Amino acid sequence: MPADTPRRRALARAAVYGAAASVPVLVLAWLVRAESGLVVDADREAVAAATRFTGERPAFERGLLVGQEVLAARWMNVAAMGVCLWAWRRHGLGTRAAWAAGTIWGAWALGLGAKELVDRARPVVEDAVTTVPGSSFPSGHAMNAAAVGVSLTVLVWPLLRRRGRVAVVTGATALALLTAADRVLLGAHFPSDVVGGLLFGGAVAGASAVGYHGWTTTRSPGTPGAAPRNEV
Repeated sequence: MPADTPRRRALARAAVYGAAASVPVLVLAWLVRAESGLVVDADREAVAAATRFTGERPAFERGLLVGQEVLAARWMNVAAMGVCLWAWRRHGLGTRAAWAAGTIWGAWALGLGAKELVDRARPVVEDAVTTVPGSSFPSGHAMNAAAVGVSLTVLVWPLLRRRGRVAVVTGATALALLTAADRVLLGAHFPSDVVGGLLFGGAVAGASAVGYHGWTTTRSPGTPGAAPRNEV
C-alpha cells in the first residue's frame, strides 16, 4: 500500500466530518441571509429582552464589557499560543502544539471569511452600551472560543488523567457558553450569530483534529522516524 494512502484517507475523513458538521451552520446562514421570520423575529425579541435585562443592572453590564475585551480573539489566541508553547517546551508535544496553533489561527481566518460572505448587520439596540464594527454572523468571539476550546482540549488530552479530562472539557464548554452569552447580553450579536459561531468553530477544529490524528498515526510508534506516542 502506498505510504500516503492512509494519510489521504485521514484527510478524506476530515473533509467528510467537516462537511457534515458544517450543515447546521450553512442552514442557519441561509435562514439569516433569507431573513426568515423563524430566525429573525426570535433573534430580535431575544436581543431586546437580553439588553433590557443588562441595562437594568449596571454592575452586571460593566462585567460584561470587561468580558467582551478579555474574551476577544486577540487575547484568547495569545493565551492559547502560550499553552501551545508550554506543551511543546515542557512536554515535547511539538507536532501536536503546531497543529493546535495552526488550527486556531486557521479557524479565525475562516471565520472572518464567513462574516464577509453572510454580511449580516449587527443588532440595532436602543441606548446601546457597546458598538462593534463588522458583520454579525457568525459571532467571531463565539467561533474563536469554540475553536480554541476544542484545539487546546485535544492538545493536552494525552497529559491528563480522567478527572483532568473531565475538568478540561467542562471548562472549555463553560468558556464557550459564557462568551456566547456575553455577546447577546451586550446586544453585540443575535442568538443565531453565537449559535452559528459555536457550531462553526467546533466544526473547523473537529475536522482538523480528525485529520491530524489520522495523519500522525500512519506509522507505528516503533517505526524509525515515527511520532512519539504522546503526539498521537
